[in-house]
Amino acid sequence: MESSWFLPLLVSCRLLLAFTPIPFTSGLQYDHQLSSPLTSYSRLKEGLWLYRHDVDPYVGGVFRHSPLLLSLFSTVLPPLPVVWAMSDITGAWALLRIWRARQRVRKGSSSRDSLVAAVYLLNPYLLLPSLALSTSTFENTVVLLTFMLASEGKQSPALLALALSTHLSISTFIIVLPVLMLLLTSPVSQLASPRPFVGTSVRSAGKYASEFVAYWLVLFGAASVMAGGRWGWVRETWVQGLYLDSPGLDPNAGLWWYFFTEMFDHFRPFFLMVFSVHLMIYILPICIKFQHDPLYASFLLVGILGTFKAYLTLADPGLFLSMFVLFPEVYPYLRHPIVTTLLHVHASPLLPLFHALWVTEGRGNANFYYAASLVMGVAGGAGVVDACFAGMRIAIGDIAEGERSKWEVMQE
Repeated sequence: MESSWFLPLLVSCRLLLAFTPIPFTSGLQYDHQLSSPLTSYSRLKEGLWLYRHDVDPYVGGVFRHSPLLLSLFSTVLPPLPVVWAMSDITGAWALLRIWRARQRVRKGSSSRDSLVAAVYLLNPYLLLPSLALSTSTFENTVVLLTFMLASEGKQSPALLALALSTHLSISTFIIVLPVLMLLLTSPVSQLASPRPFVGTSVRSAGKYASEFVAYWLVLFGAASVMAGGRWGWVRETWVQGLYLDSPGLDPNAGLWWYFFTEMFDHFRPFFLMVFSVHLMIYILPICIKFQHDPLYASFLLVGILGTFKAYLTLADPGLFLSMFVLFPEVYPYLRHPIVTTLLHVHASPLLPLFHALWVTEGRGNANFYYAASLVMGVAGGAGVVDACFAGMRIAIGDIAEGERSKWEVMQE
């Protein structure tokens, strides 16, 4: 894909989709696979209406978006489809810049530029939520901008983007540590030659962490001001976003909602704690094991988030799948890529089909839809496990058939 016209064609087609009235897009806005209570366009419009009429949008449990988005769409940008299209294009551009930084392409272009952009812009897991005007599109774009700026060594902008990302979606706090490590090292692939993490200095690490906290506090103050000085937005956006208190049981493509639907109330607080802490337990092991390549560690944590996020939409695993294009060196070492692909191919039609049977036709029940969600969860988990194995296996390299018998697996 070295044609000079291919990339502009992709961008033009994406913009054309934004300006072309498509009949089925209005129905996509209410699809549980494409948007959640935290990213829904209809809830965003309702919150904007309440905000413009001097009513607190965070009262009533309907509006759960960040006050930063509330301020953006009420004062700077109208919530039009072209804004989502520009966000997609920005995300593809950021992914392309990450690829160039990882390959040390300083000037000009590489042979895979068009492919990298196409993987993002043509990914149905990302395109459909964008057409549904889900705000998960902006969350993914900010995450990619964070990785891009960190890969290019732009410390302050990267930390500001990281703080913004955690404000838009509190679940992205799991990428804070690998991004800080990335700022201290290099995005260039070190998977084939792992060595202990050697940052510039402890002082630099402390400086970056302090700067991140400062940006986060500034954004927190700005969000509180935009919310009218009230604190209700914290519970409606962050606490609900992590399922920490009285979780909404809206159906989605994730693994949480049905579990808590079937749970007795007196068990719920304990399992809320278990599920919430579950995401955190992956951070240190992944960052320690892949300390030689923080960008790859970030990629794996994005995949974990795209599997176990509380309010999951297709945009979450879609970001992980698109980032696979950044690591072609691991492709030969994937153990079951065909199985993982077939799982996604299987889950993709099952989700809307079983949702329609349950909600629209009334011929099924919640078990149908949750079964499809489990298949999607298995697909996401299989992709993460395979990527984790390939990232470790590449360090061994190719082994001749005659040499295999000389290897012995030992555990100290």
